Amino acid sequence: MNNHISSKPSTMKLKHTINPILLYFIHFIISLYTILTYIPYYFLSESRQEKSNQIKAKPVNSKPESAYRSVNSLDGLASVLYPGCDTLDKVFMHAKNKFKDRRLLGTREILNEEDEVQPNGKIFKKVILGNYNWLSFEDVFVRAFNFGNGLQILGQKPKTNIAIFCETRAEWMITAQACFMYNFQLVTLYATLGGPAIVHGLNETEVTNIITSKELLQTKLKDIVSLVPCLRHIITVDGKPPTWSEFPKGVIVHTMAAVQALGAKASVENKPHSKPVPSDTAVIMYTSGSTGLPKGVMISHSNLIAGITGMAERIPDLGEKDVYIGYLPLAHVLELSAELVCLSHGCCIGYSSPQTLADQSSKIKKGSKGDTSILKPTLMAAVPEIMDRIYKNVMNKVNGMSNFQRTLFILAYNYKMEQISKGHGTPLCDSFIFRKVRSLLGGNIRLLLCGGAPLSATTQRFMNICFCCPVGQGYGLTESCGAGTITEVWDYNTGRVGAPLVCCEIKLKNWEEGGYFNTDKPHPRGEIIIGGQNVTMGYYKNEAKTKADFFEDENGQRWLCTGDIGEFDPDGCLKIIDRKKDLVKLQAGEYVSLGKVEAALKNLSLIDNICAYANSYHSYVIGFVVPNQKELTELARKRGLRGTWEELCNSCEMENEVLKVLSEAAVSASLEKFEIPVKIRLSPEPWTPETGLVTDAFKLKRKELKTHYQADIERMYGRK
Repeated sequence: MNNHISSKPSTMKLKHTINPILLYFIHFIISLYTILTYIPYYFLSESRQEKSNQIKAKPVNSKPESAYRSVNSLDGLASVLYPGCDTLDKVFMHAKNKFKDRRLLGTREILNEEDEVQPNGKIFKKVILGNYNWLSFEDVFVRAFNFGNGLQILGQKPKTNIAIFCETRAEWMITAQACFMYNFQLVTLYATLGGPAIVHGLNETEVTNIITSKELLQTKLKDIVSLVPCLRHIITVDGKPPTWSEFPKGVIVHTMAAVQALGAKASVENKPHSKPVPSDTAVIMYTSGSTGLPKGVMISHSNLIAGITGMAERIPDLGEKDVYIGYLPLAHVLELSAELVCLSHGCCIGYSSPQTLADQSSKIKKGSKGDTSILKPTLMAAVPEIMDRIYKNVMNKVNGMSNFQRTLFILAYNYKMEQISKGHGTPLCDSFIFRKVRSLLGGNIRLLLCGGAPLSATTQRFMNICFCCPVGQGYGLTESCGAGTITEVWDYNTGRVGAPLVCCEIKLKNWEEGGYFNTDKPHPRGEIIIGGQNVTMGYYKNEAKTKADFFEDENGQRWLCTGDIGEFDPDGCLKIIDRKKDLVKLQAGEYVSLGKVEAALKNLSLIDNICAYANSYHSYVIGFVVPNQKELTELARKRGLRGTWEELCNSCEMENEVLKVLSEAAVSASLEKFEIPVKIRLSPEPWTPETGLVTDAFKLKRKELKTHYQADIERMYGRK
């Protein structure tokens, strides 16, 4: 048994009710099967057991403040994928020459769109999609080259800013490659940002050109164009928008195809374009704005290349046989980096969206296929919110099974959990019990990578077991190109984010106020500081914030102060244990980690989302809760409470019933008494990026949530 395992299997097993005599018989069959399969599997799995126990990172010296490096980069940090490919245009050129006619970017054809009226009268748009149509590496190169040339003809100059405000799709990546080739600085904005944040980003960067889609032009940009005085050209990636007359004088709308045609026509007589150097800015990536107005992070070519070099090293056998499904926002560093890793290694990328991902997704017409069923990806990135949803949906289906089916699933689940903890596989369980669950994501996933926020141990282990593949946790920030740590594929521990990547090193800085020190025993603890070529250039036009979060050491290496609190396990793997901004001191002097409270409660089937809140003027924690509609309605029925959804959420009786469930779960999760929410507010409306209460990665926007629920805060703290 690996002595670094963070959560014991026994604490994450599913509970069953089964006749004891039948249970003994089933255990006898399981024992017989285990004995018969143990000897051949022992020889196959021994190497994984050895790897799981080995040291993965070491401090570079014996001082407490020493940086930890991967054992594969103790002699020097990695910074380039391929010799001579020190800018992103060279990386793509290398891939294009090597994989010329192979598939690169795929998009599903829309066969039909229908409006479906729901029982409550709301209308949902449903789609029937066809197969994926593919562009080869050569096709993408030609389109990007022509688009960049067309932008140049429209007046875009090298080393000047150009914005993309668009959903994740093939045209986004083509635009990015065009900008990398022609040395345009790509300003990225989340498609779900609100109007003031979009205006802030566009005006701060003084862009004259913006690339967008017809839908975003109509729903978001149309109303704010007049507030962006520098804007001259709007380019839509998916054809002409329906109306042209509403734009201010001087703003011209083009289609992407027209700009590409302009570039193709002029490319023969055009002079050679300006090429980037490694230190040039490739991307100005606006953060999701979880703590106020979004900040523009300046990312150079060398920053991104170092980051994807580190990430690629953690994915074994990455290559032409892999298929990646792209559906997270490309304006998020996790998705952009993941797609650049795939592109540079010859993988193909099929595009999707959260609304069309699986057969059961909200926009897929009943009876037709979601994107994973058609694409059958081998690689997928996800944020915890999406994995938590999958976990809850599957467990709800398990609870709805017949007693026999449910018992069989639970016994197989618990058996596989034990085998995983010993480094063994369970091929029969995978084939007969978990095949149907695995097919939810296409059936071919060999690696799931989770980033953006901490993933609960329960959800991580569930995904390991039911999807029959490693679930890697990664840790990184936009300011480090998303690169920091990723768990090894053969490391089945939970609750950790892995060892430092080969492109960077990590040290822990004392934080006295929180009581975290790099001399702590048994594990060093402190604020996580990341150093390496992947650490970005700072914040655009924000010198004060850049100086606060970044510094250079005596050797010229850049370091980032993350604000996250971590600890190193003896094998060199990092655990995220707290966050400076989430730590609140109560009136009596106790410190409460709001993130810890939320992590302990958010996996309850009754809870879709939760935000804990506290302040120093009061002695207890309160919470805002988005309940699961099905579970809350059932709880209300059992308690004899009736009413509409809104009436149930506004009911004091219902608040008390949910609070009882939360309190029991909090005690089971070993929360201290002062950490358990004393009062809650049930929210009938879900928190989505569109509401502005969570980011695109579904991180809580605490400031916005506080403002939104201010009246409830005053009520719960007794000011009214």
